[in-house]
Amino acid sequence: MRNSTSAILWLLIVSFGLLWVLSDVDFFGAIQAGPNALGSVNGEKITNEEYQQRVQYYTTAYSQQTGSSVTPEMRAYYETQAWDELVNSRLLEQKMEDLGITVSDKEVLDMVYGDNPAPVIRQNFTREDGTIDRAAIQQVLSSNEFSQQAIALEMQLREQRRQQKLNNYISSGLQVTESEVEDEYIRNNTSANINFIRFPYSDVSEDELEISDSDLRSYYNNNKDRYSRDESYRIRYVTFSKLPTAQDTAQIIEDVRELRDAFAQAENDSLFLSRQGSSTAYRSAFVPVEDIREEYQPVADLEVGEVSEVILTANQAAILKKEAEQGNEIKFQIMSYNIQALPATIDEANDRAADFEFFASEESSFDEEAETRGLQVKEAFATKGNSFISGLGSSQQIMNFLETADEGDISDIIELSSDFVVVEVIEVTPEGFRPFEEVRSQVENMVKIERRKELTSQRVKDLVAQNQTLNAIAEAAEKEIQSASGLSASATVIPGAGREPKVIGAIFSLDEGATSGAITGNSASFVVEVADRTEADLANLTAQQRQQIRQRLEQQKVQEFTSVWLEELREGADIVDNRSRLLR
Repeated sequence: MRNSTSAILWLLIVSFGLLWVLSDVDFFGAIQAGPNALGSVNGEKITNEEYQQRVQYYTTAYSQQTGSSVTPEMRAYYETQAWDELVNSRLLEQKMEDLGITVSDKEVLDMVYGDNPAPVIRQNFTREDGTIDRAAIQQVLSSNEFSQQAIALEMQLREQRRQQKLNNYISSGLQVTESEVEDEYIRNNTSANINFIRFPYSDVSEDELEISDSDLRSYYNNNKDRYSRDESYRIRYVTFSKLPTAQDTAQIIEDVRELRDAFAQAENDSLFLSRQGSSTAYRSAFVPVEDIREEYQPVADLEVGEVSEVILTANQAAILKKEAEQGNEIKFQIMSYNIQALPATIDEANDRAADFEFFASEESSFDEEAETRGLQVKEAFATKGNSFISGLGSSQQIMNFLETADEGDISDIIELSSDFVVVEVIEVTPEGFRPFEEVRSQVENMVKIERRKELTSQRVKDLVAQNQTLNAIAEAAEKEIQSASGLSASATVIPGAGREPKVIGAIFSLDEGATSGAITGNSASFVVEVADRTEADLANLTAQQRQQIRQRLEQQKVQEFTSVWLEELREGADIVDNRSRLLR
């Protein structure tokens, strides 16, 4: 120790100096604060503010369209959608930068003042006579009062033009040729009448199949991609019902019953229904008595102005008021409340779920708490990228939790449509190939299908070799000849035979009057005779049809390419997602 004193002193001095420097730059505060952005794409930040703005846009639109507040499940869906859109927009912006796609000030001005203004300009600055009010445009763009609107409009126009340029760039490399247009026209306008014999693979009995273990393993090794799996999760969960209790139903019925006298005395029924928050809106139309729904028929026996007793439907408690009567028609109003859990019931379920989640996470264990409280523990399975969960239905909230959870983690309370749920992760299985033993039965089924195809095809080939006509083949095989009229070359289904695109392709490679050999289809082997064909005549292809076909094919190509292209950009990008750390 005495010999090492000098070294120890220097080590302490350096350590204290390093700590002083780190403290001076607030290094430890930065660590505790965590990430300063919601995420990033190739180093470009995605802020929490823009993410929340986009989520708010969707939730506001939902409320405006439905008249209801957004559910936790819908919010989780919108959160995922907003994140994906922000990531994709960053990727596209970065790609446009790489490609040098920019928008000049002249192009923006042309979108405003040019002969063909942008749609947003037409929408907001068109006079009644259909002309553009350029004075109003100039006022918005030059007035200090509208400076923020002008900046927002310019950004919107610039982004639209940039996106259009990117679309044009993509489209330019995906041109549809004249040959493709003509081939599409021919496929859609060429048809045939056919006779065929179908030999189902299911005709081969189980006894005829000889399959060894080596056959199964060989098939598995040659087709491993069929047995790949995404990351998956095995979970257990408990639920706390949000459904209305008998007491809730009784209270709602009583609340409606207490409104009978006031409803009968009301002079303005529309205002009454609105003020009382009726789940059925005011209706001004007269209804023939015979058209009134069965549960509302008692209104026919009421006097004008009289109110019925409480009527229970599948989901409502209601009272009916006959407002007017003319001949065989009645005008009546429905004051109703939906049968649903009252706030106290929902709060109680939420409290029980919160209590369970706390003690399961902090004090004991999931199983112990469930047993103590007499709760039924259920198990379920989920796969990444698929929001459907066995036993629970679709839930983006649960998937968001699972995708960031480890084995043994317990979720916060998750609110579904009819339950509060608390989930524990039992097992996380990474993506990869499923082991042979796990998929053995599936492999065996596939090998049997392939063997049945081989045996059936060989039998049909032998029949075709020994018999010259379709009738002779049918007689030898003791099969019926089936027919299909007007079969289009672009079809994928043969009437009476199911989806058989490969067989249809083979049919239209035959000449009129020809009989095929054995054609291997999805569910059967076929022998087909082309009775007659109607060939498409390119002389009938008009310029308008040619343009419509071209536009449709170009749109298909662009959509398919863009989807694949975006997926490749995502796979090659450095995407950092801090949502689980900052938002949950």
